[in-house]
Amino acid sequence: MHSVFRSPTRGIALKVSSVVVFLAMQTFIKLAGPDIPPGQVTFCRSFFALFPIMAYLAYIGQLRAAFYTANPVGHLKRGTIGILSMAFGFYGLLHLPLPEAIALGYALPLVAVIFAAVFLGETVRIYRWSAVLVGMAGVVIISWPKLTLFREGGMEAEQAVGALCVLFSAVLGGMAMIQVRRLVEEEKTATIVLYFSLTASVFSLASLPFGWLVLPWPSALYLIAAGFCGGVAQILLTESYRHADVSTIAPFEYTSILLGGIVGYFIFGDVPSVTMLIGTVIVVAAGIFIIYREHQLGIEQREARKATTPQA
Repeated sequence: MHSVFRSPTRGIALKVSSVVVFLAMQTFIKLAGPDIPPGQVTFCRSFFALFPIMAYLAYIGQLRAAFYTANPVGHLKRGTIGILSMAFGFYGLLHLPLPEAIALGYALPLVAVIFAAVFLGETVRIYRWSAVLVGMAGVVIISWPKLTLFREGGMEAEQAVGALCVLFSAVLGGMAMIQVRRLVEEEKTATIVLYFSLTASVFSLASLPFGWLVLPWPSALYLIAAGFCGGVAQILLTESYRHADVSTIAPFEYTSILLGGIVGYFIFGDVPSVTMLIGTVIVVAAGIFIIYREHQLGIEQREARKATTPQA
């Protein structure tokens, strides 16, 4: 499957915007507190996301049309994978320092490149494969100190589980990205975003009997804000897949590293560890190399098209 996209630059801009808003969502979730069940967090993120989504659809006159879908099974698959990815990711976010949770989440664009090649047939050359392997090595460096703490017990063991959950969330997130990429070929962005939030809300509500908490007002307000941010970011992210290849826009997930580090330090007092910094530098360097390589290939392809265009 090889698609020609008209505006990769717009896709990249939408992706970066979604990263910033998703970071705000993560910050609100951490502010809500570490003891909230992941299912409850996921429900709030999904349910309250419906409000900005439906308001936006009503504003552009697509609310009624958004409920029509020609592929309900596809939306069910996307919702199932997405809800699992969110639940695992939120557990890791609540039990890890924000910079480390973000850094481990960088496995997602690396996984997306692999899945785009395997499942979508996108062309991934040796340079990008090399960058993915180097990036994965950086992810191992970031996660290894946490994973070796399993035998220590207590909070450190929770952090080890949190690290594994973030990595598993990245794998599921890569699968969700592929499903979204397939859906945008026949479904409107509005329909994809709306059905994901609806599906995620219903699925996560099923966790209610397993021990939701009665939240104090500050925590409840933080989760509501997280949901609103999630809805806005989801619109931006889904629309970005309409304008560029998954493997092109995925590396721009790394734009969250600087802002995430600042937020983690000043709001939560998270000081990055040496291994986290080393691993993050490796992962980001791999992402930057992919971006540079894509830019060079884009220039070469444009020059080739100019050379083969018949002259009047």
